[in-house]
Amino acid sequence: MPELIEILLLAIIQGIGEFLPISSSGHVVVGLELFERFGREIPDRLTVNIVLHLGTLASILVFYRRRIVQLLGADRRVILLVLVGSIPAGAAGLLIKKTALGAPIEAALENALLAGAMFPLTGLGLLWAARRAGGQTPCRDLSYRGALAIGLFQALAILPGISRSGATIVAGLATGLRRDEAAAFSFLLAIPAIAGAGLLETVDVLRGGTLDTPPLTLLVGALVSFAVGLAALAWLIRWLQTGRLHLFAWYLIPLGALVVLWQLWG
Repeated sequence: MPELIEILLLAIIQGIGEFLPISSSGHVVVGLELFERFGREIPDRLTVNIVLHLGTLASILVFYRRRIVQLLGADRRVILLVLVGSIPAGAAGLLIKKTALGAPIEAALENALLAGAMFPLTGLGLLWAARRAGGQTPCRDLSYRGALAIGLFQALAILPGISRSGATIVAGLATGLRRDEAAAFSFLLAIPAIAGAGLLETVDVLRGGTLDTPPLTLLVGALVSFAVGLAALAWLIRWLQTGRLHLFAWYLIPLGALVVLWQLWG
């Protein structure tokens, strides 16, 4: 039962942090560190991470189902833009999973101190975006160079504490996308990123052998991350349209400072 409670907490963190610009990976890293400090280490951390991410991937597919259907019709050019934008994250994933640099990079990405240092950078990006007027460009008119630039920001979000949604929305606004279109492209870009990372990590899990976490516990975690992610995605769109996204910065900046102080002197 304690294990289920911990996975449910991580599922809620994942569902909120994947879409709200606060960095799900940063919060999960800090949460896991707290669990370990209190003697509650989570087994199958890699598997749990995959399952929770697949839950939030399902929420994207449900929320943007009509837009995804449009991609097969009038907006087919957006598919190519998404593929171009996915190149940097794909290259980063292969670097980590298929080269000798992978192990030290993965170890660094699980560092709570790094997450604490990156939270304020996400906050500063949100404050910058709040001062920038939204553009008028829809996704289908985005240039390939612009798609690649947004993709580079997505790849940067591999660092814990850098929000994937925040970084890509900020980059989208910088290229001149409308606010709603910047959010739409951000989450369309998340589909191959999350699915690709999940595939690579699933291969690692299958090579690793048996699971210590009950499958039913993993299923409940996935369902919770899906439901929370769906609500968080709707919340994000409302706040983006009303220009309130920068308010998350006033949470991230002091949070980063607290995590850094905890890691250095706690």
